[in-house]
Parts: sequence; C-alpha cells; structure tokens
Amino acid sequence: MEANKKNLLILHATVFVWGFTGVLGKVISIDAVPMVWYRVLIATSTLFVWFLITKKSIKVTKKQFIQFFLTGGIVAIHWIFFFHAIKVSTVSVTLVFLSSFTLFTAILEPLIKKQPIYGGDILVGLLIIAGIYMIFKFESQYTLGIIFGLMAAVASSLFSTINSTLVQKSEPAIIGFYELIGGLFWITIYRFYDGSFTSMPFNLSGKDWFYLTILGTFCTSVAYVAGVSVMRTLSAFRVALVTNLEPVYGIILAYIFFQNKEQMSTGFYFGAVIILASIFLYPIYKNRKNHR
Repeated sequence: MEANKKNLLILHATVFVWGFTGVLGKVISIDAVPMVWYRVLIATSTLFVWFLITKKSIKVTKKQFIQFFLTGGIVAIHWIFFFHAIKVSTVSVTLVFLSSFTLFTAILEPLIKKQPIYGGDILVGLLIIAGIYMIFKFESQYTLGIIFGLMAAVASSLFSTINSTLVQKSEPAIIGFYELIGGLFWITIYRFYDGSFTSMPFNLSGKDWFYLTILGTFCTSVAYVAGVSVMRTLSAFRVALVTNLEPVYGIILAYIFFQNKEQMSTGFYFGAVIILASIFLYPIYKNRKNHR
C-alpha cells in the first residue's frame, strides 16, 4: 500500500512536469522545429547516460529497431505540431485540443488493432467534438493554433496506439530511447532538406539553454522513466485518470506564468469543461466495459 501511495505521488509529479512543457514552449524564443531538435538531442543523451549508469542492455532486434525508429518520426511530428500550436496561439488552447487525442484514439485503435468500435466510444467522441466546436466558435482568432493542436492530438493518438502494441514485447524505456533517436534523425534530415539546418540558432541565450535543458531532461527523459516505473504497481485505469490531469495542470501553470495572456472567453472554458469531462469519463467507461 505504501508503495502504491509513493508511486501515485510520483505519477502526479510526472504529469505535473508534463503540463509544464507548454509553459517552456512559450518562453523558449526559438521556433518549434529547432526547439524539438534540441529537446530530442538532450533527452537522448540523458537517457543514454542513464543506461550507462544502470548498466542496462539496449540491444534490440533489427525489426524492433526499424519499428521504433519509424515511430520516432511520428513522435517528432507530434512535438513539432504541439509547440507550433503554442507559438501561434496560447498554452491553454493547445493543451485543451491536445487532450482530444482520446477522440482520435477511440477511432484509430480499433482500426489498427482490428477491434469493434463501441457505442460509448462514439458518445465520448461526440462530446469532445461538441467541446471543440464551442471553443472554435468563441476563439476563432486562434484557428491556426486549433488546427495544429488537433494535428498534434492525431499524431499523439497514432504513436500511442502503436506503442501500446510494441510495449507488449519490449521495455518502454528501450522503446523511448530508440524512438528519440529516430525523431532526432528525421528532424535533422528535414532541416538539411529545407536548407535551414546550417542556419539553426546554435548561439542561444543563456535563458534558452537553461529552459531547453529542463525541457530535455526533467520534462522528457526523467519524466518518461519515472512515468514508466510507476506502471509496475499502479493499475492502467488509475494511470489513465491521473494522466488526464496534464491539461489541467498545464492551464493552471500557464495562467500563473502568463496571467492575462492566458485569459480566455467564457465560451472557451465551457468547451474546455466538456472536453476535459469527456476524457475523464472515458477511462471510467473503458474500465467498466473491460470488467463486464
């Protein structure tokens, strides 16, 4: 019981840290693509050091490497869309629309795993769509941020669904490490292709380096390992419920740091409540369905 309480606190702390990534995405001055490149580089290096210290083997088969490597590209796309949405809108808008990944997971998971779509999945999806419509109606000035937030949610649901299959045969930390390497590779290729890699802002300010280090270490590699470790004792249901607090923590942190810049309309908060209530109800519904 004590171990469960400790791991529950660790999980809440981890989700709180994930919620802080939105704030960091706003205060770091560089664009989304180079920001993600630095994030992945720092996170990969940190995880590699962790593997060295723990003397953990990182050997995988050729097939696994290719799977992780390609999935890493989807993870990188998700982060780029996420941070670009923050740059062109607000942290609150981005986090609320990112949380709609529950809707896309309810659609993509049955398709990828060839499972039936249940009525409850459709109902939750319709509620989320209603919330999205309400926010779009009242916050149309953030249309671009809404679009990229939704695209980030689609990418998130896609790689999460893929990882839920991959994790059955490989350790999550190993998967994350090779996916980060894949993400770094694909972003680097993209930057070379569009000719902007040589003009990347390597001469960053001390403030940007500081925030990028926090983003790459505590908010990515450390939080990832911590989040994985607690899953050994906590149920998937409880993990899902706590993880859904990420947009709540993020919106609160954004308001504390940016105050009036994160002040939204009443319509936004009504829509946000509908979406967040839906994503909290979803794991409860899934848990009861699985028990039946």
